Amino acid sequence: MKISPSRQVKGEIEIIPVSGFRGIGKFIDVPWRLYADDPLWVPPLRLERRLHLSRFNPYFRHAQWQGWIACRDNQPVGRISAQIDELYQQRYGTDTGHFGMLESIRDEAVFSRLIQVAESWLVERGVRQISGPFSFSINQECGLLVQGFDTPPVFMMPYSPEWYTSLLEQNGYQPCKDLLAYWLVTDFDPPPAMQAIDRKYRHQIRIRPLQRNRFNEEIETMRDIFNDAWSDNWGFVPFTQEEFAELGSSLRWLVPDEFIQIAEIDGRPVAFMAVLPNLNEVLPALNGKLLPLGWLHLISKLKSASITTGRVPLMGVRKQFHHTLVGIALAFKVIDAPRKMVKSRGIGHVELSWILEDNQSMRAILEKIGGREYKRYRIYDKTLA
Repeated sequence: MKISPSRQVKGEIEIIPVSGFRGIGKFIDVPWRLYADDPLWVPPLRLERRLHLSRFNPYFRHAQWQGWIACRDNQPVGRISAQIDELYQQRYGTDTGHFGMLESIRDEAVFSRLIQVAESWLVERGVRQISGPFSFSINQECGLLVQGFDTPPVFMMPYSPEWYTSLLEQNGYQPCKDLLAYWLVTDFDPPPAMQAIDRKYRHQIRIRPLQRNRFNEEIETMRDIFNDAWSDNWGFVPFTQEEFAELGSSLRWLVPDEFIQIAEIDGRPVAFMAVLPNLNEVLPALNGKLLPLGWLHLISKLKSASITTGRVPLMGVRKQFHHTLVGIALAFKVIDAPRKMVKSRGIGHVELSWILEDNQSMRAILEKIGGREYKRYRIYDKTLA
């Protein structure tokens, strides 16, 4: 039975805790039932989702979670997770926790029951400040879509119906922080001001692609830059070595070396940017399956340059260069170098996401080169009694 988000299903609501292999599978399947008739939803790979929820996810070296499925008449009508991250608590207090992976039919009772069960689980573990959605952390998918419902999400970005916002606010949640996605045409001419800054520092800054023969070392270099660059940002939690290495394993087979550019000053890596092909152009045809032939379809699309959009999920300039002209030059150079490469591969547009709403310096750079804000995601929080 397929259930669209707006369909009302009569009967008592049953909240089922997720456990075991089969339980995880049912939890993963919920969005397929809710978004069966939604043309903008992009089905993820089931295998990737199962690994994300498994003990092999390095996030669980420092975090715990619980998931629940809401059912009516034995039919799934929603799901939610609650999680506690020790690394987050070390920075922001031991009374903090998160919710995420929230999906529900358009039903106030179902939505509220899901929120309540997540809150109760967190309160039992000493949490008084809850925020989300995070699936599972700020370094993964996060935020509730609040603007930009006319286009599908790009790879590794969340999706949610427009009415989630009102139901979450009805349950006492307040807006906490907005995260922006910018859309950039790769075929742009650098503005005169950027060209002047580039000329000023071009002999000081060296740009190079990822060196695959030193892949593990390069991934660790990128992690070090990212953790330093983002360390003062709102909600920052450092990537552990294991977490970034797992991300690196995805980059290894998803992107050519030139899609990752590293900037050096005096031989020291100080900035980088990575571009991913937007696999969400391909995933709808796979409907979550890599077997028996889905992986061949995916690889052929990657090699044939038939993917026309991309996403920049990772970028960083070391903190010592923030708010300086050389920092602007570094940001521009690590944007410009891979831009030329992806353009040559047929990628005409890229999403840069996400950017904190109050990160005015980065927003100014993106807008100077023609980027436009086209989606907005929101983190909500609430103080629990």
